[in-house]
Amino acid sequence: MSEPSSVEQMGPGGPVQQQLRAKLQAAFSPAELRVINESYMHSVPPGSESHFKVVIVSESFAGQNRVARHRAVNKAVAAELASTVHAFSMDALTPEEWQERSGATTPSPECLGGSKGDG
Repeated sequence: MSEPSSVEQMGPGGPVQQQLRAKLQAAFSPAELRVINESYMHSVPPGSESHFKVVIVSESFAGQNRVARHRAVNKAVAAELASTVHAFSMDALTPEEWQERSGATTPSPECLGGSKGDG
């Protein structure tokens, strides 16, 4: 699935999306930061802020493996992950890796939870 292009999904978003963006910006000073609310892809009420994908590109990831990068990002947004955020995926890359990928991100899987998995 391609990433949403609407202002509703990638724009300033609601308070949880804004908080995630602010914390990640402060912690990593990223060259690229996308905080994408993917809640609309899941069996949740309209306007929910429970499922997020983050694409973060930062020099601070240089020399770190994938696990260390994910731990650092998770630590920066630990309060949200412990409360309102149900699902959280990420691409945490260095600027060189981002350039090698030509800005491509890992596609999000289709939701099979709730009523979508029935049948």
